[in-house]
Amino acid sequence: MSFENFYQVIAAVKELPSRRLCVAAANEEAVLEAVRDSRKEGLVEFTLVGPEEKIWRMAMTVSLNLQGIEIIDISDPIEAANRAVKEVAEGRSDILMKGMVNSSDFLRAVLNPNGGMRRERILSHLAIYEVPGYYRLIYMTDGGLNVNPTLAQKKSIMQNAIEFLHSVGLDEPKVAILSANEKIDPKVPATIDARDLKEMASEAFPGAVVDGPTPLDVAVSLEAALHKGIESPIAGKADLLVAPNIEAGNLLGKAIMYFAGGRMAGLVLGALRPVILTSRNEPPMGKMASIALAAYSVARNKGS
Repeated sequence: MSFENFYQVIAAVKELPSRRLCVAAANEEAVLEAVRDSRKEGLVEFTLVGPEEKIWRMAMTVSLNLQGIEIIDISDPIEAANRAVKEVAEGRSDILMKGMVNSSDFLRAVLNPNGGMRRERILSHLAIYEVPGYYRLIYMTDGGLNVNPTLAQKKSIMQNAIEFLHSVGLDEPKVAILSANEKIDPKVPATIDARDLKEMASEAFPGAVVDGPTPLDVAVSLEAALHKGIESPIAGKADLLVAPNIEAGNLLGKAIMYFAGGRMAGLVLGALRPVILTSRNEPPMGKMASIALAAYSVARNKGS
């Protein structure tokens, strides 16, 4: 199914069995606000790993009732990250979320070959946007982790995203590999990669419709495709936008939020389970939507 907005995701999660989210170094007010809001909505159960005394003090500040929430008392943030990863890797929790720990230390714990959540995939970022005036959520990768991915890395990034879209009910997602225009130009490496990814699509991306190179306007507007005379199976219907590099993805995402008034949720994919790594300035709805999307994914596919 295709969600129109984040509220639909939140409502859908409530219809599924509850899952557990583990927060690494949970002594951060913005994260505890997300825990508070998500708990009020009944999205997930929580395990908080971090300095218990600080967590209690901060919880009082943000009006979070900790009754019934498991707290694992670990003061060192790196140790807390490793323990939180272990909780997920060993199946006691289903989703991992970053708290007051350095991002590189947090991801190092995720990728630790001894007891981490590593798979045979690179980690990649998936952004989910709710855009005013647009009729459904749209997904974009990778504007957050991989700076200038190679062709092989783009393949893995797309596999991560398509696998996730399948997990949230998009049985045959339409994927647009973005470029400035639809023409293949040796001077524009992104168009060459897009061509190669499209050619390998039937084998590498089963259960998806892939096209590229695709201009952004063609990906999201059938009218633009008709005006340009471009025939594409994804014209105006793209579910997933694949950015050529981190700059393009980052700029597109910020344009959606700051010029169009959009809202974003975000997940890190490629590990055993979804990972939530949000910025401190991300609004509470963005954090809660990230939790809801991760919970919906694992609840629908528990045991997969």
